[in-house]
Amino acid sequence: MENNTNKHQSVSSVKAENQPVIAGIAITTDTEGRFNLNCLHRASGAEKKNGPSYWLALDSTKWLIAELEMQTTGIPVVTVEGRNGGTFAHELLAVEYAGWVSPAFRLQVNQAFIDFRTGKLAPANSGLPDFEDPIAAAEAWVEAKKAERLAVGYADRQARYINKLENHLAEGITPVQFCKQLNGVNTRSVNAFLEERNWLFDDQPKAKHPRWRVKHYARGQYITERPGRVEQENGEMRDTFKPILKQKGAAWLYRHYLNGELPMKKTWDGQFTHDTDLMNLLQEKK
Repeated sequence: MENNTNKHQSVSSVKAENQPVIAGIAITTDTEGRFNLNCLHRASGAEKKNGPSYWLALDSTKWLIAELEMQTTGIPVVTVEGRNGGTFAHELLAVEYAGWVSPAFRLQVNQAFIDFRTGKLAPANSGLPDFEDPIAAAEAWVEAKKAERLAVGYADRQARYINKLENHLAEGITPVQFCKQLNGVNTRSVNAFLEERNWLFDDQPKAKHPRWRVKHYARGQYITERPGRVEQENGEMRDTFKPILKQKGAAWLYRHYLNGELPMKKTWDGQFTHDTDLMNLLQEKK
C-alpha cells in the first residue's frame, strides 16, 4: 500500500466524474480509478466492525493485494490519502471487500458496477439540489426514496438467492461435484486447479492417490472439510478428509467458470451451460 497518489496508468476505466451509486451513495474514485472503500462502507450500513481498516489488516487481504500488484506490474492497487482523504482500492479489491462485509452486499456492489459499465445506471450527480427551491427539494427527496426502495428490493432478492444456494450446498458438495454440473469442466483437474489457487493441498504427495486437505487461506471462507474414517482391505482404519464448498466458494467457482478460467475439457463445445436445477438457482431474478 502507498500513502500518496502516484500517476500510474489507471487500473479502472471508471472516470472520477462518472461514479456508480449504491444505496443512494456515490462510490467515488481517485485519479487512478480506484474505488473509495469508505463510500462502500457507508453504503453497507457503516457498522464499525466492517470498516476498511479491519479488512486491510487481514493476512488474506494482504496476500490478495500482493498477488494483484504482481498482475498489474507493480501498480499500487490500494492507496490511503491522508487521515481524512479515504482508502481507495482496485475494483477487484473493492468487490472482495464488499464480500467480506456480507455475501449480499458483494452481489449488490458487483451488480452495481456491472450495471454502471453497461449504461444501465446514470452517473452520480456531484452537485446538491437547490433546497431553497421547494420543487427541486421535493424531487431530490423522491429520487432518494426511489434509490432506497431499489436497494431494499435488490437486497431481498439476493437474500433469497443466498438462502437457495446455502440449501443447495447444505448436504456437503465438493468442488468436483459442483463442477460436474457445469458443462465442459474437466473435473479431474479441479482439485489441482484449487491447489494452485491456495485452497487445497495434498498431504500425502508420495501416495498413489492425493488426499486433499483445505489450506488455512481458504478455510471457513470459501471451503471447509469434513473428516471421516474408512476401513481398508487389510482391516485398518484410514483417516479421510472431504473438501466441502461454502456458499462463497461456489459463487467464486461459478464466476470463474463464466469467465472461462476453470480447467476445461478438450472436447468442450464452448457453451456455458449447466444442470437445470443449478441454472434456475443461480439465474433467479425474482
